[in-house]
Amino acid sequence: MSHQSVPSPLPAAVDELWERRAELSPRDVDARAVVVGAVDLLDEGKARVARVSDDGEVVVDERAKRAILLAFKVLGMARSQVGDFHHHDRVPLKSRFDGVRVVPGAIARWGSYLAPGVVLMPSFTNIGAYVDSGTMIDTWATVGSCAQVGKNVHLSGGAGLGGVLEPPNAVPVVVEDDALIGSRAMIVEGARVGRGAVVGAGTILSASIPVIDVQTGEELARGRVPDWCVAVGGTRQKEFPGGTFGLPCVLVMKRLEPGQRHDKAALNEVLREHGVNT
Repeated sequence: MSHQSVPSPLPAAVDELWERRAELSPRDVDARAVVVGAVDLLDEGKARVARVSDDGEVVVDERAKRAILLAFKVLGMARSQVGDFHHHDRVPLKSRFDGVRVVPGAIARWGSYLAPGVVLMPSFTNIGAYVDSGTMIDTWATVGSCAQVGKNVHLSGGAGLGGVLEPPNAVPVVVEDDALIGSRAMIVEGARVGRGAVVGAGTILSASIPVIDVQTGEELARGRVPDWCVAVGGTRQKEFPGGTFGLPCVLVMKRLEPGQRHDKAALNEVLREHGVNT
């Protein structure tokens, strides 16, 4: 996916530690202080792994990714307990939830950012993720490491955004403002969902899957659903020496008016018109 690097608000000491990461351990107190301070800035939303720039490109803060990876080198294993559940891990759970509704059973790891107005149903949000205001992470949904989720997004039950940590310059999954990701849909490998887009239930979008406009047959992109459209999973036929087989793709079924809110009844009608189950 197209991307560029961006100047980082995190200290340059992170890069210095990265160059000698092989020799680091939890015994390195000074290194741990630098890394914990850097990941704290991610946890507070004062830094983030990636963002969409004014020119529409995804910009990646490689130093932020390095800080997260270094955390696994300089933090020791620690036991914790929540009720009857016992845990043994290097990364603690998140403790900053200002203005966030966290339903019992929801899990968010330290180093993820949740903006005021976010709602977490029983779900999982991993380190480095950024979830902006007004977004609902529904039951059993997953926001993978470093995934970037915009404002007023609905991540429906069981949907998954894949995590991308290595290499540090790899582009994470990006879901832009006002998008709706259907139940059990999977957005992985740094794929991107545009603003206001609706991704149908069960759709799989990866960086290599073609996105096709059903009205024209044009392949629009790979791994990117355009802004303000309804997209569903599909197949296209391809000839091989062993026969003709259907390969996965994502089909853009309808274009929406910019700013059009998601009306479930209207969306269901769009899908029924094309014989797609909701």
